[in-house]
Amino acid sequence: MSETGQTDAAPARYTHGMDPERRYAAMAGRDERFDGRFFVAVTSTGIYCRPSCPVPPPMRKNVRFYPTAEAAEAGGFRACRRCRPEASPDSPDWDIRADLIGRALRLIAEGVVDTDGVAGLAQRLATGERHLHRAFVDELGIGPLAVARSRRARLAKQLLEQTDLRSADVAFAAGFSSVRAYNDTVRRVFRRSPGEIRARRRRADVHEGTLALRLGYRRPFADESLFRFLGDRAIPGVETLDGTTLRRSIRTRDGGAVLIGLRPDPAGAYVTLEVSLAEPTELAAVVQAARRLLDLDADPITIDGELALDPALRGSVRAHPGLRLPGAVDGFELTVRAVLGQQISVRGARTMAGRLVTRAGTPLPPEERADGITHLFPTAEQVATASFDAIGLTGRRAETLRQLAELVAGGDLDLSGHGDPEVALDKLRAIPGVGGWTASYVAMRALRDPDAFPATDLGIRVGMTAAGLPTTPAAVEERAERWRPWRGYAAMHLWQMASTGSRSPGSPVG
Repeated sequence: MSETGQTDAAPARYTHGMDPERRYAAMAGRDERFDGRFFVAVTSTGIYCRPSCPVPPPMRKNVRFYPTAEAAEAGGFRACRRCRPEASPDSPDWDIRADLIGRALRLIAEGVVDTDGVAGLAQRLATGERHLHRAFVDELGIGPLAVARSRRARLAKQLLEQTDLRSADVAFAAGFSSVRAYNDTVRRVFRRSPGEIRARRRRADVHEGTLALRLGYRRPFADESLFRFLGDRAIPGVETLDGTTLRRSIRTRDGGAVLIGLRPDPAGAYVTLEVSLAEPTELAAVVQAARRLLDLDADPITIDGELALDPALRGSVRAHPGLRLPGAVDGFELTVRAVLGQQISVRGARTMAGRLVTRAGTPLPPEERADGITHLFPTAEQVATASFDAIGLTGRRAETLRQLAELVAGGDLDLSGHGDPEVALDKLRAIPGVGGWTASYVAMRALRDPDAFPATDLGIRVGMTAAGLPTTPAAVEERAERWRPWRGYAAMHLWQMASTGSRSPGSPVG
């Protein structure tokens, strides 16, 4: 280790297509588009920053680049206190990559290593610990355990700065197994003790009386369109949209309940997450579920720039910059929604989902109910044994739901997004009653495929008509080729145009 604290860790294999000189140019230009995509470490100060850090750029010879904040910290650098790189959104590449590293990083972010260790992580990924460790070192320069430790420290810092939780509660909420490990890791990563971090916080950042965290995102962010989309599909008893606040229940891994509220703050470039949580060790999973639901790690500038190249979408992109692709807090829940929504209206599917929740979901204790949230969405086991009488389903669709639930309950179908998505989609399509539309919708929202495209959707055709485009199946497929690899986001724009009935300015006719 050098006098500034750096170590000669294994070099990471950077995979985002930017050579060091381009990264240095982005840093010198303080280009915030690259925040979270890579991190800048300065050997002369022992500090790492966002590319957009406002301090004068260091000399090129003193700069190192890292693909993650965790890798920079493992290299011996501490986070800049001015640009706060540890608080930047994660790279959008990790959010959508379906390979081993991408899936592993998402599981680590959800706290799997905290609860199950690296062995449990490897088991979830159907690989060996040694192979997983080698893959991490090759890609990031550090192993999965080092990534998990660093993420715990970052969550702990956020809790110390933004909540009034006791320090010991912060330790366990962030995923640490002991207060000692928490103190040691926070001090190593931030060069300050938990007490020093809390003493220097700004009171304006604290939501007194509630457990609330600020979830950052990359601008622009079309929050009104996103929350309206989710609100229109809110399941009675499970979700509500009250003004600009989306509230819902989430089932924890041990079967408990969490109530969350999500409220955008465009001026601050963050979404406030309010949490009612009995078991603090579930917090990391709740945070990631919220980020996934709102697509907060997306790169809207890149996506908008690509889609705006097509005159048919350009007007919608300009009218709704930063339109997100909504995710899901639970893959099974989303897939049930998709099956219920086959060939009926959004309102009709919402009504049937509410009936299913009433008959098969888990009621919340009266003292835990709030703002119209009364139930947890039913588990696969509950749906598999439920009676579908009076829900309004046809016999065929009821059988589709039952087979879906039995596969998930038996562990034969993984809709969490942590497994191989093609394997999941092949098994899903094999269920009678599941066609291309359902599989594409699940791929878009549950499996996080930004290029999934439900070409046969009625709303897509209505949006194509509003854009002045032909709507034959062949024409839809052909036009959609222009939108790769962001066809899922193109679908959101088409649904936006379908809902307003307005033509995108400058769209071709015919």
